[in-house]
Amino acid sequence: MDGAVKRRSFSDEGPLTPAAREAAALLKALAHEGRLEILCLLLENPCTVGEMEEALGLPQAAVSQQLMRLRGDGLVRAEREGRHIRYSLERPEVRGIIQELQRAFCPPE
Repeated sequence: MDGAVKRRSFSDEGPLTPAAREAAALLKALAHEGRLEILCLLLENPCTVGEMEEALGLPQAAVSQQLMRLRGDGLVRAEREGRHIRYSLERPEVRGIIQELQRAFCPPE
């Protein structure tokens, strides 16, 4: 068949495969309500765990667990400020994605 599109199997490595893998990993990291809330909060300003607890109404253990995952995925960074650790967004593309999600799902009050 002339002009037919060749189907690729999932095992085929193509030029988009590494980018698709990276995008899928990012989406998996975002696919949790608590992590999304933390990232939305960090859009505005860097925060400590205590500030996140207060703003989100989540227990310290839950915030710390999600921050550990976000740090492991390279989405947030931690900087020590005296006795506290302040967290902020690490990757600029994450900022853009979170802003778009806010625009779509969090209408202005």
